[in-house]
Amino acid sequence: MQGELRGPDKTRTATGVSARQIALVGPFSPYRGGIAHFLRTMARGLTARGHAVRAYTFRRQYPERLFPGKTQLEDGPPDGLTAPRLLDPLSPLTWTRTARQIADDRADVVVFKYWMPFFAPAFGTLARRLRKRDIQVLAVVDNALPHERRPGDRALGRYVLGACDGLIVMSDQVRRDVESLRLGVPVRQVAHPVYDVFGEAIPKAEARATLGLPAEAPVLLFFGFIRRYKGLHVLLDAMARVRERLPEAKLVVAGEFYADEVALRAQAAPLGAAVRFEADYIPDEAVGRYFGAADVVVQPYVSATQSGVAQIAFHFGRPVITTDVGGLAEIVPDGEAGLVVPPEEPKALAAAIVRFFEEDLEATLAGGVRRERTKYSWDRLYEALEALWTVKSTP
Repeated sequence: MQGELRGPDKTRTATGVSARQIALVGPFSPYRGGIAHFLRTMARGLTARGHAVRAYTFRRQYPERLFPGKTQLEDGPPDGLTAPRLLDPLSPLTWTRTARQIADDRADVVVFKYWMPFFAPAFGTLARRLRKRDIQVLAVVDNALPHERRPGDRALGRYVLGACDGLIVMSDQVRRDVESLRLGVPVRQVAHPVYDVFGEAIPKAEARATLGLPAEAPVLLFFGFIRRYKGLHVLLDAMARVRERLPEAKLVVAGEFYADEVALRAQAAPLGAAVRFEADYIPDEAVGRYFGAADVVVQPYVSATQSGVAQIAFHFGRPVITTDVGGLAEIVPDGEAGLVVPPEEPKALAAAIVRFFEEDLEATLAGGVRRERTKYSWDRLYEALEALWTVKSTP
């Protein structure tokens, strides 16, 4: 059936948990991005555990005038899991229709990914309608409160998350934010799993040759959608200092601008060829080239709760230099799998980058990455979801 992955026909999974009919709600093909990657992996992983999984996605995710990027959709072929496009966050009629369809499809459990208040009215109403039909509702929470706060964010967070039977969080910061909302909903915390949808690592020499990068130069990677809170402006300030000690250093910025393009390009201009912008969405099949070419991934975030970029870096065995904000330092132990510096301090960031290369830390920290990534199993996420299925909060 469209939108469905069928697990084995049995009443209990291989791990002894009662098998469920699961509805996953969120961005699926043709939508793109990290959340779509996450949900696609969940769909396949839960199916492999013996559950019957059906996906449901948006007929419209964001209005075009509110979307900061070029397009919300993948350019390539479908990813193999086609979901019915039912939900429009701005159309209450579709909320009712989606709830009815999920109920008609006999779901036992609904799981959605929550990452910003824009979706709170739709997801919160959907959750309430489904619970009235005795369907359990769970959420995997990326951000209980957004990076860039606005009036009403707390009320919207309470509306949507308070309507759930259970929540999964993936960092201490998100747990604290959930607790601050005083929801009275069961919460389980697991580490954000390592993304594994981008193929195998590409040897550095091959990746650099493909991208036209110097074989021996120090190469830094800033990856992902470019927004103010991700701190690219801090990294560009740091690069001027880095070049004083490492004149051959290159920074590759791979990702689509969602903010500040004119200002950031102007800031980078004095650095000339030291900064290379690949200012577009990086398709799945190309991701390995950029991580393969880099010596280290840099996340100079000004604010954060968590980020999937470090998990992509870990998948490809790359150390990370990051800032001590939100849950980032939880993922990257300082001196073990990367280096951690204070946020919004270009001098400290530059010093860490220079230290990484001058002390030749790549091999040591990459070994730490290999050890750390064993913690980030998808099975831990699935086990946490299965544990919540046995818990019912008070409606």
